[in-house]
Amino acid sequence: MKIAPTSPSFSHLDASGHARMVDVSAKPDSHRTAIAEGRLHCAAATIDLLRAQALPKGDVLTVAQIAGLQAAKATSTLIPLCHPLALTGASLEFSVEPTSILIRATVRSTGQTGVEMEALTAVSVAALTIYDMCKAVDKAMSIEGIRVVEKIKA
Repeated sequence: MKIAPTSPSFSHLDASGHARMVDVSAKPDSHRTAIAEGRLHCAAATIDLLRAQALPKGDVLTVAQIAGLQAAKATSTLIPLCHPLALTGASLEFSVEPTSILIRATVRSTGQTGVEMEALTAVSVAALTIYDMCKAVDKAMSIEGIRVVEKIKA
């Protein structure tokens, strides 16, 4: 589908208004880190079951951690104009609170483009995995506040 360009500053549209992947070949490699976070809100009873590892689908946070890491590595297959990146590191941390779980992803790479989409994707898929694994016991969960909290280029 051709989109009429309204501004020359759209990096993902060519001069004819067609979608394109940005050419980063002239950019030098640099060490890049992105940190993203989001929160899954749920009932206190759901947190109690999670802490006791008594949810019907098993060890929720371990499965969510693996899902988030896989998602970070697969970001370019999910988001059409993202560059496929060789990640040099990725981690997910969970802070279990009385009625929510804070999910924080840190992704690193050395290359010509940033890794914020990979960090955001990791958080999103980890949150969706927790939701999926808890939905049988909690119908009122919500996922909120997924955002980049830090980008570092060195």
